[in-house]
Amino acid sequence: MTECVTPGERLGPSTEFRPGHGTYERHGYVHASLAGFRRVDTAGAELPSLSVIRNASADRIVPETGALITGRVTSTNPRFCKISILCVGSTALMESFRGMIRKEDVRKMEKDKVELYKCFCPGDIVRARVISLGDSQSYLLTTAENELGVVYAESEAGVAMMPISWEEMQCPRTMTKHPRKVAKVQILTEPAST
Repeated sequence: MTECVTPGERLGPSTEFRPGHGTYERHGYVHASLAGFRRVDTAGAELPSLSVIRNASADRIVPETGALITGRVTSTNPRFCKISILCVGSTALMESFRGMIRKEDVRKMEKDKVELYKCFCPGDIVRARVISLGDSQSYLLTTAENELGVVYAESEAGVAMMPISWEEMQCPRTMTKHPRKVAKVQILTEPAST
């Protein structure tokens, strides 16, 4: 099964892999520089290379109502945040689409208490659902489900933060806590053998 990756996502340690097309090495890890699919190439060198390849049919994919998307937060203000849509479902897009999460579409409950700067920051990677095609400028998105919200965020130290609750992430290096609308990530486990 091919794994869909987004820019900045950590793919593997540089002691076990060398960077290939669509990747770069930083702080001892190989990271994706493109949205696409992770590929390991073992031919030739002593270390296998990690690459990110794009799907040829991705140029025909457009977000539709009800679709799950993965995107990067580009800006926030008190009323809404702007999203650059990178993947629809598990398909990485050749070109990004614009999306918008309004203040009232962040959570199901306590919509009037939502402060967007405590939910999303520019650079965060989010999972969201398309709720309408919006206007000619952007798609309207929602994170008002437990499985939707921030899935990846970096601290000021440049380290991937770890979720510690549904509304906080923590930098493992500095131990500082940052508010976010954290997605409850579904962990796929292998069935126990009997």
